[in-house]
Amino acid sequence: MKQLNDEDIANMIGADFAPDDEATKKSVRKSLHLSSHIPQKEFIPEHVTIDFHQHTEEEAWEMLVKTATSGTRSATVITGASGILKIKFQQWATESIISPHIISFTPINNGSFAVKFKKQNN
Repeated sequence: MKQLNDEDIANMIGADFAPDDEATKKSVRKSLHLSSHIPQKEFIPEHVTIDFHQHTEEEAWEMLVKTATSGTRSATVITGASGILKIKFQQWATESIISPHIISFTPINNGSFAVKFKKQNN
């Protein structure tokens, strides 16, 4: 996004505008709400926890895909000690389209895994 200079502001307000000090410039910029037009960089957490409890297989898959492709570097994935999602997670991590995004996954206990993701070039 282009940084507005005094000439740009003068064109927006009219030819009679001639800021003479920093306070006037800041006041004009504030009144034009210029800071709200600057896109903010999205915050991507370094580590997240994903809990598959009370989620369907499809929901768990979507959560994992979103996390693996988000730029997050690591996650704790809670699958539960038994059930299909524990088995499915291990299959997804090794044999699915997201497996290239996963560096490693290690069991923490009988129902959760520590996962490391590859760095995303966003």
